Amino acid sequence: MKRLFNLNHIRLRNKMMIVYILCVFLPVVLTNVVFYQVTSENVKKQKMQDISRALEQMNNEFRAEIDDAVNVSSVFFTDNNLNEILEAEYDNPASYIEAYDSYFRRILNSYTPVYTSVQNIKIYLDNPTLLHSGGIGYLSDEVKELDWYKSLGDRSANRPLLVKSPREDLLVRDGEENSLAAFSIVRRMNYFDSSNKWEKVLKIELKMDSVRHIFANLNVGGTVYLLNGQGTIEYATDDTVERPGKPVDYASVDLPAGTLEFRTAFPVSSYLDGWQIVGRVSEDEVFREVRRSREFVIWLAAINLLASTSIIVWISRSLTARLGTILKHMKRVKNQHFDTIPQEVTRDEIGQLTGEFNRMTLQIESLINDVYVADIQKKSLELERQKAQLNALQSQINPHFLFNALETIRMRSVIKKETETAKIIQNMAKLFRSSLTWNKDKVTVNEEADFINCFLEIQKYRFGDRLNYEVSIRPDAGACLIPKLVFLPFVENACMHGIEQLKQGGDVDLRIGREGDFLVFAIRDNGIGMQAEQVRKFHRYMEKDEELGERIGVQNVIYRLKMIYGHRFRFDLESEPGRGTSVQIAIPVEAGGHEL
Repeated sequence: MKRLFNLNHIRLRNKMMIVYILCVFLPVVLTNVVFYQVTSENVKKQKMQDISRALEQMNNEFRAEIDDAVNVSSVFFTDNNLNEILEAEYDNPASYIEAYDSYFRRILNSYTPVYTSVQNIKIYLDNPTLLHSGGIGYLSDEVKELDWYKSLGDRSANRPLLVKSPREDLLVRDGEENSLAAFSIVRRMNYFDSSNKWEKVLKIELKMDSVRHIFANLNVGGTVYLLNGQGTIEYATDDTVERPGKPVDYASVDLPAGTLEFRTAFPVSSYLDGWQIVGRVSEDEVFREVRRSREFVIWLAAINLLASTSIIVWISRSLTARLGTILKHMKRVKNQHFDTIPQEVTRDEIGQLTGEFNRMTLQIESLINDVYVADIQKKSLELERQKAQLNALQSQINPHFLFNALETIRMRSVIKKETETAKIIQNMAKLFRSSLTWNKDKVTVNEEADFINCFLEIQKYRFGDRLNYEVSIRPDAGACLIPKLVFLPFVENACMHGIEQLKQGGDVDLRIGREGDFLVFAIRDNGIGMQAEQVRKFHRYMEKDEELGERIGVQNVIYRLKMIYGHRFRFDLESEPGRGTSVQIAIPVEAGGHEL
């Protein structure tokens, strides 16, 4: 049973590509993809944990600020000496100032420097005998209309509250409330309720710079909102959201697409019950680190692929290029070109194969040369034997008797003043002498043209005015060598088969010249022409490889040219019935016995 997938049919270069894809490219890509997924998830989790920790840190630091202020308020709330100073009625300002300087100023100055988050401490009360300055404020009806006072509830409540109100140092200017606000801890000072005659309210104002510093944590990288128990925004790092005097519900703030939300709630307490911190961070901010890891993974994968690809290409080229060279030279050996591979000696298997191929090629060339030499010697002996037989036959015919007889007839014609007959006999003698001369295989174009002129004059004597001919030999072609009697059969065909059957006769035009490195023989007649099948028959002579045998005429010429020139000559024949025949032969130029 045949294999469904046979690697032996795949080229070596493609096999190397398969190995590269399956063993290098895909593992590197898949490994880096998995590494990127895991790294991205870890980076994302780490970034979200960092944001959550930053919010927790804000929560702790803000609560610590509030706790400090609440602790200070508890000290003032339970201070009996302070309560007595505030409850006392003074006859004159000097008495109050003496009491203020003796105790209140000291405790007021002792807390403000220690707690750096405290901006201002002020006690509002309705005791008219006190001077309302230096941390003492009058609890007037206007103050009681303020929101922070109303949030205290009835007079029996004394728990501390976190409120946001205009800053004490910038409260009223020209009757209008300033837009700058601060967080404050407010509570009623009614710890000694049995001895209280006046209503007293403590207000400890926090420094907003400290609050801004807490919420400006760079690890968040987004917008931070501080919400009270009712979901109203008390503070936001986005200045466009917070509007003093106009509470903004957090639910009314649009959440942009691609934004992550983080929440952290404060521990349950009397003054931060339900408060929470909300952070909004863009996904781009969260995934910025992820993108950095992605770029790192891509660069790492690119470097790995580039390095591995370069090494594999380098090694595979060392294999495929040299094997391709061996294959190319093997094909040349098949076409009888015994060239060795010019390559330096290498010690790997391909180098050994190259060396063995070169030795085999040289041995094959040597063996073939030996066989060719023996074959050539055998054929030379055969040709010498045939020449000997032909010479013996010629000696029996005694051609000198034939030439002497023709010369006698020619002389008798001259004596009788039959010059035309004498000329024809002379031309015939030339043709016989040329055809019987076997020791000369090649003649010049001028010599061949002389034979052709002799033949045409004989045909002219035969046809009379029915035959007109023109022979044109270019000067640069006259000395070129050609095989003997290679053009004459085409002249004979033009006269015998083309012109003979015409009642009015015809014309034969013959031209011989050079075109570059080729000698071109062209003959054209206006005879009866040939059928298409006969034209194809001549063209088939060019395609067949047969022995010469006893063939004569045009077929003989074509086979002789193929034996001498191989595929280096051109033969073209065009003919149509009633429109004559045109033949063109191009052979390599030979001058002085050598091809140019």
